[in-house]
Amino acid sequence: MTGSRLTRTFFPSPRSRRTRTAARYAGALAVCASLTAGCGVVGGPDSGGGTVKVMTWAPENTGATNKPGMPAMAVAYAKWINSRGGIGGHRLQVLTCNERNDSVSAAACARRAADEGAVAVVGSYSQFADSYLAPLESAGVPYIGGYGITSDEFMSPLSYPVNGGQPALLAGLGRTLSGSCGPVTLVRPDSIAGDELPPLLDAGLKAGGHTPAADQHAAEDATEYNADADRALRAATADPALKGCVVPALGDRTNTFMDSFRRARPGFPAVRTATVLGSVDQSVINATGGATGPYEGAYVTSWYPPASDPRWDTMKKIINTEAFGDNRIDPADAGVQTTYIAYTVLTAALRKIGDGDMTADAVRHTLNHGLRVGTGGLTPTLRWPNEAPLAEVGFPRLVNADVTVQVVRDGRLVAARRGTAAASEVTDMTGTLKKADVD
Repeated sequence: MTGSRLTRTFFPSPRSRRTRTAARYAGALAVCASLTAGCGVVGGPDSGGGTVKVMTWAPENTGATNKPGMPAMAVAYAKWINSRGGIGGHRLQVLTCNERNDSVSAAACARRAADEGAVAVVGSYSQFADSYLAPLESAGVPYIGGYGITSDEFMSPLSYPVNGGQPALLAGLGRTLSGSCGPVTLVRPDSIAGDELPPLLDAGLKAGGHTPAADQHAAEDATEYNADADRALRAATADPALKGCVVPALGDRTNTFMDSFRRARPGFPAVRTATVLGSVDQSVINATGGATGPYEGAYVTSWYPPASDPRWDTMKKIINTEAFGDNRIDPADAGVQTTYIAYTVLTAALRKIGDGDMTADAVRHTLNHGLRVGTGGLTPTLRWPNEAPLAEVGFPRLVNADVTVQVVRDGRLVAARRGTAAASEVTDMTGTLKKADVD
């Protein structure tokens, strides 16, 4: 949820999200129909030579959010698949691209994917959907997985998201906090991606009968947040009779904020903290002191079960076998997890194609015509109908709105409720998001 600030707002007037989504969706479908033999023919010819090319991109070595584990996980997955004979006799080749948290680089990655014959872009991260979706749509290259960092990922008919992205996480967090927090302050990036967050958190708060959160903008690449932490604490403690909550959602800069927050906190009444996976994970909790750090007791919403859940064992086996010692790949990182699930979808699609030509068009056609993908219980069975239940609020491709609620307890990120099976912790946020005020 970071990147360069663009000179426009996310929800332009006067058209509503519903109107803009319908226009965008129809436009992309028209592009597909105009291709000679359907989507994928221009940008996704058969890779040939017994090799199927795909691309995974993510920002690396930038001053904002970095996700190097996503392309590293993609490469490890391909090695694992290829060591077992490939898919239908085809070897899987992963092209990687540094998206650099930059709109120009994001567009360049997309054009490269099309030019080099990638049959899909899989498990990638970028907030610049306006830059990369147009080249992919023009070439007919499907976008599988992504990260859900922008709402556009839930609008394009060539997008196949595997989770509910920021909409589900923020709505789920709001619903969780509604029953235990007094004043709530959201600290989020002063960016286009950041502009999406307040109405989503507020949807969850409203569902629980809570008032909207205070919306506090913050620089997405600051080296300290002393003034921001002080302002957030003042807002969250405005009602002395109620224990407030501070929700930092600053991507990689959340940890920087929490360092400032820890120093400012003693001067104010007690508050609780909460955030979403992607802004904090187990490695961050460990690095900031574990049980004695600023995240102890914090609620964290996730798309998936905790990293300790045995349903992640296959992913961990791949990492240990093909990327042992690669510090870029953290099995508790939401980007790594999403990439693994996205490649599970890709593999299912390619196996369904079987002896047919493995093209971008074939992948898209397979995903669009009833393919159901099981993920071993990490998500519900995934499929992408023409319009998902959340099309009415501008998310026609959002097919999985499940979230889990975790808490930092004794320095470990665990299921929020004790003594409960992990599966029972899942909450479907579809109904809440249908009521979100995102026009």
